[in-house]
Amino acid sequence: MHPIFARADDGPTIPILFVDAATFDGVVQKIDDREQVYVRATGYEPKPGRHLVVPKSDGTLAGVLFGIEAADAPVKDMFRPGQLVTLLPPGTYRFANAPHDARLAALAFALGAYQFARYRKAETHNARLVVPPGVDGDDLTRIVEGVTLARDLINTPSNDMGPAELEDAARALAKQHGATIDVTTGEALAKNFPLVAAVGAGSARAPRLIDIVWGSAADPKITLVGKGVCFDTGGLDIKPDTGMLNMKKDMAGGATALALAHMIMARKLKVRLRVIVPAVENSISGASFRPRDIYTSRKGISVEIGNTDAEGRLVLADALTLADEDKPVLVADFATLTGAARVALGPDVPAAFTDDDALAAELAGHAAAENDPLWRMPLWRPYETMLDSKVADTNNVSTGGQGGAITAALFLRKFVTAKSWLHLDIFAWSATAKPGRPEGAELQSARALYALLCARYS
Repeated sequence: MHPIFARADDGPTIPILFVDAATFDGVVQKIDDREQVYVRATGYEPKPGRHLVVPKSDGTLAGVLFGIEAADAPVKDMFRPGQLVTLLPPGTYRFANAPHDARLAALAFALGAYQFARYRKAETHNARLVVPPGVDGDDLTRIVEGVTLARDLINTPSNDMGPAELEDAARALAKQHGATIDVTTGEALAKNFPLVAAVGAGSARAPRLIDIVWGSAADPKITLVGKGVCFDTGGLDIKPDTGMLNMKKDMAGGATALALAHMIMARKLKVRLRVIVPAVENSISGASFRPRDIYTSRKGISVEIGNTDAEGRLVLADALTLADEDKPVLVADFATLTGAARVALGPDVPAAFTDDDALAAELAGHAAAENDPLWRMPLWRPYETMLDSKVADTNNVSTGGQGGAITAALFLRKFVTAKSWLHLDIFAWSATAKPGRPEGAELQSARALYALLCARYS
């Protein structure tokens, strides 16, 4: 198991007591009389996120009170206990009573301990948690490892996370799980994946397409596609400085696909898994692709470049075509694709697009249960005319500037024939720290999809 988790028989433990305004008196009455006096004397109020360390007479810890939302509160932060790991003194802790969801509380505890320490020394947190009864600690570990992988990749700045370094991460993951990996570069990339090659042509760091395969060919085929734009200047349609500042995270779709792949392979789900990541840098040079250029995609669809800053959908188009050729039962792609999705849903809720109503409903249920929110958006076909081109089969951007997340999804839809195709437009970033989610890179939508795949294929 992950080192932050402990077993009940590992040694002495310190109880964590969850309280709210309604349960506070009843919980406190069950502790030692002297400790009751201490709690009352401090004036502690059981508001969500507030904690109180309660000492014994010998100075050791008797327990910790931690405020959560009331059971009947209309909104509850299921990751609220993720605050604890950075608040508690060293020791091994256990949940003495039930939070709203013990599994999510334990997961949040572990996720809240994450630190990106590649370039600076990490702070020391020595609080551990006993895995709650009935909770699968091994599966929590798989999820925490996947989230950590994604956060580390996304947080790494582009000078140390280009297409080659993303390939290195994919190769390490494939080796860890005994998967095969094939990487297409150079002339073969230009011939077989012309849109990927075009987007990466302006960078000194060569573009590539990463292709991982794992599992038995006899099992259901699941394919994950992740946008791997390791930095996005916008190309010749250059971004302003504020728009470019956080573009190291434009490869978060690729990181998400790799993180989910780790969870799937570590659990040994009965699937034949494929992971496809087009890894490029959208840079500026004399070799950069230009507005009004026209390229014929892998699928044979000619694409007029209306804007070089809409590069993610181009690399995904060739990758989705490859995925579709394999006829999987499910294709899911992840991409930091549009600002329009953020305008519509904000940073915390990825937009989900699919024509498969049953898949959408099933995924929504798992998203709610996993505290991994997303929201279905429409593939509104009348908007396809907004992508019309007078000189090619399609433009890569729409006219009018409205419905940008939908038209981007409709562009991708041209390259997929499978009904069970899921497109997730993610933000992959927490601008401010929240319980279980430190400031910086964040894995979005993968835990929900992992839960769905576990329900189907365990």
